[in-house]
Amino acid sequence: MNVKPNMENATPVGEGRSHHLRPDDMPWQDTRFPGCKIKTLLFDPKSGLATMLFKMEPGAEIPDHEHVLIEQTYVLEGSLVDKVGPDAGTEVTAGEFVWRDAGSRHTAWSPKGGTFVAIFQIPNKFFEKDGRVLDATGKN
Repeated sequence: MNVKPNMENATPVGEGRSHHLRPDDMPWQDTRFPGCKIKTLLFDPKSGLATMLFKMEPGAEIPDHEHVLIEQTYVLEGSLVDKVGPDAGTEVTAGEFVWRDAGSRHTAWSPKGGTFVAIFQIPNKFFEKDGRVLDATGKN
């Protein structure tokens, strides 16, 4: 689950204080993946650490991608399924948590839709059907 964080609502890391957000007041941001939206809760450009609320409409998919570092996902509602990859068919449902090792590769699918807390580090590699390897924004 990897997309370019929207820095508009992000507070810089390292200011030595607490950072209080109200996600319900934040707008959902579109991603390049149809049916997938995000709210960036934290993004540290130095390390690439990103924490996001991630929403997928029923049937939405994050295509074939590799996590360069550990990915963590907590399912708030709905479910998330590994459609392709070593854990194909594994479904993570509301109240469950999944994390993936650095270097893991899969296609994430939400057959019923869902909302998740996603924590990962950017950049991740997206493997396009034409053989190109891009980042979450669609750039090399």
